Amino acid sequence: MNDATLPSSRIKNFPVAWFSMIMGFTGFAIAWMRAETVYDVGFAPSCVLRWVALGLFFLVAVLYAAKAVKYPGAVREEFTHPVKQAFGPTISIGMILLSIALLHDAPRLSFWLWSIGTVLHLALTLYVMSSWMHHTKYEITHMNPAWFIPVVGNILVPIAGLHHAPAEVSWFFYSVGLFFWPVLTAILFYRLIFHTSLPERFVPTLFIFIAPPAVGFISWYNLGGQVDAFAHVLYGVALFFALLLAVQANYFVRLKFFLSWWAYSFPLAALTIATLIMAKETGLGCYRVLGVVLLAVLTLLIVLLLVRTAIAVARREICVEGH
Repeated sequence: MNDATLPSSRIKNFPVAWFSMIMGFTGFAIAWMRAETVYDVGFAPSCVLRWVALGLFFLVAVLYAAKAVKYPGAVREEFTHPVKQAFGPTISIGMILLSIALLHDAPRLSFWLWSIGTVLHLALTLYVMSSWMHHTKYEITHMNPAWFIPVVGNILVPIAGLHHAPAEVSWFFYSVGLFFWPVLTAILFYRLIFHTSLPERFVPTLFIFIAPPAVGFISWYNLGGQVDAFAHVLYGVALFFALLLAVQANYFVRLKFFLSWWAYSFPLAALTIATLIMAKETGLGCYRVLGVVLLAVLTLLIVLLLVRTAIAVARREICVEGH
């Protein structure tokens, strides 16, 4: 998949949501990095996975840059659209996640990915929130869990940020994300309960409910260096959302494939990483077993998503008008 083989119409319809694939695959690589230290396995797939994630990021970035150059109006439309706009910050979040994955292998590259990603994410957060506050187009039915992405993505910053900048920077971003998480959760539950159901293509984004508490736990652990009472609360909330969605599994497996299926991946990766931290810090067998189960499910999910995405691209079901 490259610019030379994609017709102009497909470049024009290349959505920013492709960067959600980078989030999921990089989260997968980081989960394996954590598992290799917790279980002392005899192989290290993360050594390959994190560089593959970087390669995928550059591929998607080049294609989206081509769209920006050839069809700036189409990019402008995405970043002003009441629904698509929320996926814009997946670009900066992908960079922040890559900085985490490459922190020890390539610290200099990690620093630049984190620095550029963090500044970009702050700019996108301010832009999106400003548009929320001064608008004439938003309706409650426009809201879906992807709206968590712009503001709650700030919670990711401390994981690598503590290695690249003063702690005050990490605390600032963590505070922003932690404040707006419950605010958006309340609004979203109101939308889900009292208004029409989510369109089918956005149903997979319900898994994003898992991400804020799971990532919040990981960053809190990095900021404090221990699993304290508040960390247990965050982990418990993440685990509850996972159980809530797990009992609805029959509903999710019947959905038609959309690029939004990648919304399954990063939240599950975040919960897997959080569980592996719990296993290491508490020494409890239940967390060790759950960590193995989640890692196995995550691995199967990533394989499924890669195969299904490749099939969709080959069949021209993605990067077409309306998708």
